[in-house]
Amino acid sequence: MADIDRHSESTMLDPKGAARLQALWQRGTDFLGSKHAVLGGAMTWVSERNLVSAISNAGGFGVIACGGMDTKLLSAEIEATRALTDKPFGVNLITLHPDVENLIGVCRDHEVSHVVLAGGLPSGASIAAIKDFGAKLMCFAPTATLAKKLVRSGVDAIVIEGMEAGGHIGPVSTSVLAQEILPVIRDVPVFVAGGIGRGDVLASYLEMGASGAQLGTRFVVAEECVAHEKFKKAFIRGNARDAVASVQIDPQFPVIPVRALKNEGTEKFMEKQREVVADFHAGKVNQDDAQMQIEQFWGGALRRAVVDGDVETGSVMAGQSVGMVKKIEPTQDIIDELVGQAVAYLAPDHT
Repeated sequence: MADIDRHSESTMLDPKGAARLQALWQRGTDFLGSKHAVLGGAMTWVSERNLVSAISNAGGFGVIACGGMDTKLLSAEIEATRALTDKPFGVNLITLHPDVENLIGVCRDHEVSHVVLAGGLPSGASIAAIKDFGAKLMCFAPTATLAKKLVRSGVDAIVIEGMEAGGHIGPVSTSVLAQEILPVIRDVPVFVAGGIGRGDVLASYLEMGASGAQLGTRFVVAEECVAHEKFKKAFIRGNARDAVASVQIDPQFPVIPVRALKNEGTEKFMEKQREVVADFHAGKVNQDDAQMQIEQFWGGALRRAVVDGDVETGSVMAGQSVGMVKKIEPTQDIIDELVGQAVAYLAPDHT
């Protein structure tokens, strides 16, 4: 019966609710060039050609997670994604990547339409390089002040992501960020992310002034996602309270919190921090090397979980919306359900 209800939501949409949804996210769909203003969150090892193309083909906007790729790998991934979809998609680059300028060059050579810069404030050189070849630039903003600065720097759209999200997170919730930033950033589209698992919540942010939303956790269990079956099953078993943020144990070694499902791996990260800090104080490593060891922990742990299916000691990065993930299903069904819920919420007779 649930399948029938969901199907009816997406195929028998209230026309007035559908028209209102279209009007609310028109700015977002115009910016993205997609049918729906639903961005796929860029997740390392997860957001590759198969999932990205599936999201775009389903009417959303897929985003390749470059992560630690080199220029050859990124070039191949863009080409492979284009072979699977003729719809728009973007590329997410990490600002701290040591070869970020050449990665931008790859995006230029492939005439990528949208570039997302994440992981810190982008340099003026990076912004200029992306703008020079005509791509639309999106950046993450953790505060209204930084959002305004990015807009002044030439950024074309802002993503605000709350602490409910999976992976690396900031300290502020999505609902608070939305209240702080949506009323004051009007010159460019703003997309809301973090903890969004249903279309009615997406619609409520549109009513507040957002142009669309970004979701990651919901798409991990898409049939087209290449993540290991054990990784997906961990999401299906998980609930909101299982998705916990990592803890920093020494102020000398700042750690950007990472939200993941609690397991042996989250405990090992604490052990790793204690071990590295002890080595630093014993004079065995300098501060920069110690910091690098801490930062590198998650890279290998995430790959073990996503690719190898090691959900015990690997890092099962997930947002708090994981409790709304119930089964493995086609990407199209996930997006249809979100749209159906948004339209039902916006329908005139909604109570």
